[in-house]
Amino acid sequence: MRLLLLLLLPAISQAAPPPFEDDIKMIDGCALAPNTQCANADLRGADLRNIDLSGSTFTNVRFNGADLRHSNLSYVTFKKSHLDNVNMAMVNLNHSDLRTSTVINSNLEGATGWALFAQGVKFDNSNLSGINFDQARLSGAKMNSVILRSARMERAWMNKIQLKGADLTNANIQEAKLNDANLSRAVLTGTRIHFATFQGTYMEGCTDCPFDW
Repeated sequence: MRLLLLLLLPAISQAAPPPFEDDIKMIDGCALAPNTQCANADLRGADLRNIDLSGSTFTNVRFNGADLRHSNLSYVTFKKSHLDNVNMAMVNLNHSDLRTSTVINSNLEGATGWALFAQGVKFDNSNLSGINFDQARLSGAKMNSVILRSARMERAWMNKIQLKGADLTNANIQEAKLNDANLSRAVLTGTRIHFATFQGTYMEGCTDCPFDW
């Protein structure tokens, strides 16, 4: 036993030390790390590419103009925060909560937001091309003039959603609920709508909407 301990001592002494708090990126008093709690911080224009913020809570935080490409934002709660004009291409938003926050004129191309909570959120004028919103909660969301080309929104809850002038070309909204939604001037060319529901949906000026639903 003593011989075994002597053999293990060099390996133990060379083991990597745990990360120091100094290694965590800090901006305006906000520790940018997983499971952080951050309130009233100004992160406008910050370079947050490839950062892991999973499980965190941001309250009244301004992300406007920040670069969050390829970041891990899964299980993050955004309370009354602003993510306008943000580059969020390829981010992971799975199971996150955006309710009470805004995501206006932002780029979320290729992002994943499976089971995202985004009821009533403003996404107006954003690029959501290729996003995965499968089973997302989007009821009452504002998605006017957004680009949703080739987006996936299977089984998403989208009742009363605003999609005026939105481009859903080749999107997948199979089994989604779009009751009482607004699809005026939207484009659904090539959109997969199998088993989606459109009860009471407004479709004036829509291209390739299911007017006979």
